[in-house]
Amino acid sequence: MKELIADYRVCELTLRQRVLFLAAGGSAIAFIVFLFYRSLLLALPAAVLILRLEPVYQKYLAEKRLRELNLQFRDLLTSLSASVSAGRQMDAALVDACDDLSILYPDEAPIMVELYHMRRSILDNHATDRVLLEDFSKRTGSEDIRSFVQVCMTCRGTGGDLERIITHTAEILTEKMEISEQIRVITAQKKLEGRLISLMPLAMLLALNLASPSYISVLYTTIVGRLIMTLCLAGMLAGVYLMEKISDVEV
Repeated sequence: MKELIADYRVCELTLRQRVLFLAAGGSAIAFIVFLFYRSLLLALPAAVLILRLEPVYQKYLAEKRLRELNLQFRDLLTSLSASVSAGRQMDAALVDACDDLSILYPDEAPIMVELYHMRRSILDNHATDRVLLEDFSKRTGSEDIRSFVQVCMTCRGTGGDLERIITHTAEILTEKMEISEQIRVITAQKKLEGRLISLMPLAMLLALNLASPSYISVLYTTIVGRLIMTLCLAGMLAGVYLMEKISDVEV
């Protein structure tokens, strides 16, 4: 059984992940720089820049993991809503959810690791569902999960209709998650198109270097040519950055 994740917003790379990222990323940077300048003296030191991108890659993996957890949490809401509607208490509903979701997800899935921990804590250590849910919410940092836990705890503290409120909250959050996923799918397609367009200058430059290197040799042997290539590289990188920012839509 996998250990609990202390903070879903932080992703530490394993040794294998780090080696693969540094090797692939460093090689890609060196290749691009060599393609623009035809200089190993610039390309090899430039590969070290991949170290500056490691936090970006860690953030990407953390967001991907949290997005996966949010999608799985949507199914947990459905299970909890059904159990509470049937008259089960929240702690019993969490135990039942562990069996329900085990049909959908493998044991290594983030939501299953959390549910197994909750079931073991409830049955063996007699932990309260309040403590477990608040800890879960704190470690994930997810707005949707935090909203659900706050509503549940407020409802229980004020003596509200837990069944009706949980069901209504689950419906709202589920609808929001579905909309978020639809937007993500749409923007992912546009991001892919943008990345393919961003690769076109590299493909054209590579083709010219292979087909007719003498035709563009002036770009590599003169000061003006070097300046033009530098401006082209800077423009390409700026375009990729702006494309990622523009297509990053939050709900």
